[in-house]
Amino acid sequence: MTTGPLAGLRVLEMGTIIAGPFAARILGDYGADVIKIEPPGRPDPLRDWGQGEYRGQHFMWTVIGRNKRCITLDPRTGRGREIFLELVARTDVIVENFRPGTLERWGLGFDVLSEANPGLILGRVSGYGQTGPYASKPGYASVAEAVSGMRSINGFPGEAPPRMAVSLGDSLAGMVAVQGVLAALYSRSVTGKGQVVDIAITEACLSVLESSIPEYDKLGAVRRPGGTKLDGIAPSNIYRSSDGLWMVVAANQDTVFGRLCEAMGRPELATDEKFVDHLARGRNQDEIDGIVADWVAARPAAEVREILDGAGVIVGPVNTIAEVVTDEQFLARDMIVAHHDERLDEDVLGPGVVPTFAGTPASVRRAGPALGADNHEVYAELGISDAELEELTTAGTI
Repeated sequence: MTTGPLAGLRVLEMGTIIAGPFAARILGDYGADVIKIEPPGRPDPLRDWGQGEYRGQHFMWTVIGRNKRCITLDPRTGRGREIFLELVARTDVIVENFRPGTLERWGLGFDVLSEANPGLILGRVSGYGQTGPYASKPGYASVAEAVSGMRSINGFPGEAPPRMAVSLGDSLAGMVAVQGVLAALYSRSVTGKGQVVDIAITEACLSVLESSIPEYDKLGAVRRPGGTKLDGIAPSNIYRSSDGLWMVVAANQDTVFGRLCEAMGRPELATDEKFVDHLARGRNQDEIDGIVADWVAARPAAEVREILDGAGVIVGPVNTIAEVVTDEQFLARDMIVAHHDERLDEDVLGPGVVPTFAGTPASVRRAGPALGADNHEVYAELGISDAELEELTTAGTI
């Protein structure tokens, strides 16, 4: 039996690549019954994505496709359209990430969908949103991160703005989509009416840029990349230990800086006029960074961590994934969990469910299933016989 805070919620997932499927994955993690629809013979490209290959399989789908039932269906015409609208009538939420206007071209705009189900929540994820001069443009996370200003403040001064080794913009948009869907579900509990939730990847990126916009508005200040530091925030940087490991030490808050000074055996720094408060340390950032760097460089990482942990100073190693999967904190909180991958008939490690729930625990129930793996089960729930299913499969409808 499926558990989780959203157990009993029915979600249809349409679209491909990352942002929409990531949002649906989160809803599935929370216990929703997520049914992913893929066109017959045209699987989601995510099934073949991922940098590593094992026995002919890649692993993006293992994680992004988890906790879903997968069916094939062409919803554009004829019997396929009828079946799709039957599914819509039994659905709480649709998540799609087509280019704006796609559903309308298929004759399946929100007016049609809401006629089939007045309480339907339609989460629409796209590069730039459903309106505005850029709405019709395709958009990937790499461009959204750039257009939103996110990439302009990342990296090192004078160098090309780097990109993350993951699609951060898509993940942000997926989380924003879940946030919007849950808010719309709450609204529906009050009004009884569904609605469209419009999520732009660019805007998801823009929303996390903190005070960058008001700083420009009132000061004309354009935030620039600071490398490993954040300008004016000190000491908060990465420092190399004597055994060559990088450590994050973040002690920019006044009280924490005082504890750091005591731990380093330099209590006088806390009252030095150059470092006495947050603003002073920001003005003398390079100097205080150098002092902390020298202290860390004289000790192995384990000693640095032991001293600063004991002093109540924020510290942590820059872990690789190899260290993450054995980290005792992640393991203790079930953040590294087995996904049984049906393609391999093996367990594959992946991330756990975030956040955790005390009363309605969520879980990873399955890895991403094969294309159309759940056709018989889902269509049987609609009363479609095996004989009709075979006919529809032959016709290319399913």
